[in-house]
Amino acid sequence: MPFADELINDRTARDLLGAIEKAAPTAELTALRAAPGKLGPLALRPRADLLRDALLADVPGTYAELAGVVRTAANGSEPFGGWLIWPVTSAIAARAVAEGSNTAFDDAMALLADLTGRLTAEFAIRTLLRHDLDRALGVVAGWATSGDIDVRRLASEGTRPYLPWSTRVPEIIARPGVTVPILDALYLDDSEYVRRSVANHLNDLSRDEPDLVVATARRWLAAPGPDTARLVRHALRTLIKAGHPGALELLGFAHAAVEIDGPLLDRRTVAPGGSIRFTATIRNSGTDPARLSIDYVIHHRKANGGQTGKTFKLATCTLAPGEVHTIDREHSFRPITTRRYYPGGHAIELRINGIASDRVTFDLEAEPA
Repeated sequence: MPFADELINDRTARDLLGAIEKAAPTAELTALRAAPGKLGPLALRPRADLLRDALLADVPGTYAELAGVVRTAANGSEPFGGWLIWPVTSAIAARAVAEGSNTAFDDAMALLADLTGRLTAEFAIRTLLRHDLDRALGVVAGWATSGDIDVRRLASEGTRPYLPWSTRVPEIIARPGVTVPILDALYLDDSEYVRRSVANHLNDLSRDEPDLVVATARRWLAAPGPDTARLVRHALRTLIKAGHPGALELLGFAHAAVEIDGPLLDRRTVAPGGSIRFTATIRNSGTDPARLSIDYVIHHRKANGGQTGKTFKLATCTLAPGEVHTIDREHSFRPITTRRYYPGGHAIELRINGIASDRVTFDLEAEPA
């Protein structure tokens, strides 16, 4: 499987060149011809940007001229799908915004919807959302009822507040709930592909507006489809890990009377790249069944000597009065690309329905000199 950076590669650039050559046979395409040799040092989004800029340079003129070339390429015999669609749709959006007319804007929205099934137009639409959010959302509202599954997903995915690999749309973040009507129109969609995007979008919103997210999820659960409960669980995953009381209550994880023995550690120092094992028992000391969401938090040492917590899922279970749940887990500190480990004091705690146990400390040893 290729690394993310390699999804747009020399083959992508050559395919784009071939398609545009057929669609615009008199164009010199100097920038596109040079592009394959320039991608190597770049990460994924800069690669898309380089090909976007090459296409804009090689097909100058009006928005309509570029859109005409793209439509001709889309209907041609050369490959015109996969990762080359990202720079193509980005070029369409950039040219429409630069032209500044409503005609170009609306046609660009329509063209992005036409092309999204060839990969996705979720990245390119951000340019149009940033330029005129209300006009764009008016179009997106119509996409939510499209008969095309890819267009319906684009309505949700393209408007996510924190879409990975994309540029931010500050106005979406600054106007809490502005995209919720789109999600309301899609949470009962027949497609898991669309519903998963809706859940991820709502989870994005929980970074800034947790109470709005819980209220939205509560409305959906009051008028559910067969898959709504699963969608809501996925949408609330970050709030559940954070112990948000409203999210926990909505999923049935109310305050419970439990006795916790642990976490008990098998060691107090961990070698670089090593692991630590911990055990615990949780007993329902109440008189009613207790539905429990059980997580653990590793408080990693930071470069400045402080700590930052990372939550990991352990289990969900229901304990009868007096029943005990046993935990036995090993946590690894092997090197990973997304985290740097600093030697020194760390800690671990359990979190039961959002309520933290006492922290237990341990030390991560330094790498050998």
